[in-house]
Amino acid sequence: MQNIRIGLTHNHPCSYLSERQERVAIAMDKELHTPAQYEMLLANGFRRSGETIYKPYCDECHLCQAIRVAVETFHPSKSQKRLLNKSTQFSWEIKESLDHDWYSLYERYISQRHHDGTMYPPNRDDFAQFSSCSWLRTVYLHIYKGKELVAVAVTDLLPKSASAFYTFYDPDEKLSLGTLAVLLQAQYCRQQQKVWLYLGYQIDECPAMNYKTRFQPHQRLVNQRWQG
Repeated sequence: MQNIRIGLTHNHPCSYLSERQERVAIAMDKELHTPAQYEMLLANGFRRSGETIYKPYCDECHLCQAIRVAVETFHPSKSQKRLLNKSTQFSWEIKESLDHDWYSLYERYISQRHHDGTMYPPNRDDFAQFSSCSWLRTVYLHIYKGKELVAVAVTDLLPKSASAFYTFYDPDEKLSLGTLAVLLQAQYCRQQQKVWLYLGYQIDECPAMNYKTRFQPHQRLVNQRWQG
């Protein structure tokens, strides 16, 4: 990867492991703000928040590992196939913008599932700043149960890959809508002939993240080498 200028944030409490401190490296060069350049940065462990491109750069912790799924060779596990079989009551659609009633679903999701997180209390403007990006094509995978919106997966589209950016869903639905959203994103990636679906960071010590490891085969970025 080319040399890039980075800026470091101050240490602050980790969003995932309460006993640890985190800081991130921010890519400073505006010329990196293109789909092709961002795809290169994704392959080197970076992510985005809004229009900011960042990467974990913690002093004493290296538990965050970027994880991605090879779209062509991905095969749902037995439990994932059961989920797909149970989800025949659901339909899905890729849209360029959010449905008008998205916020009530998002508000319920944050209030019930992440009331102790950084996105609480839910706020429209905060979500827009967090999720939107002027130099990327971002689409919204909408999942419906009948005519009711039950999940949204925000997905960044790159030339050869896609990035599962953020998902929110009906917190009262019994089926695993988060897992279903990834399965549908993988289907969409195959339709669009993408090579990789990036799932963000995996931290084995964080139970809420371990669903990502169930998508096989996957690769993890370890010491700047993709393994898996």
